[in-house]
Amino acid sequence: MNKWLLRFASMLLIAGFIAGCGADEEQQSQTGNQTQQAEENENTEEQSEDTVTITITKDNGGEYIHEKEIEVEEGAILMDVLKENFYVETEQDGKFITSIERVAPKEGEEKAWMFTVNGEMANVGASSYELSPGDEVNFDLHSYE
Repeated sequence: MNKWLLRFASMLLIAGFIAGCGADEEQQSQTGNQTQQAEENENTEEQSEDTVTITITKDNGGEYIHEKEIEVEEGAILMDVLKENFYVETEQDGKFITSIERVAPKEGEEKAWMFTVNGEMANVGASSYELSPGDEVNFDLHSYE
């Protein structure tokens, strides 16, 4: 009987040891996952600091056309970034946008492409506007009346 009890106690002790090691590995795995997730979040934050978001809409945001997050350098010119990432047509020496993503006012419509940066109308044209990382730009085709 004593041998049987000794073997049973030994088995319980070994099972407890194995379970404890497994829990430790799981905790280490969770800690590793948390560290990896924190690093990924940090990389995402760094990436978003070097990007701008350009949204294209129509009729004061009534119709969504396209949106892109674009990596830029400090001082990049908005028109250049726009032309590199969207289909853009211009006139008047490339300073006046007539079409973005093949969306243009119909003949006779009194609409034009206007843009805001971080929610405010820009005081210069897109061909003169210098972007800063983190800017949110919205181009909208709407009535200019």
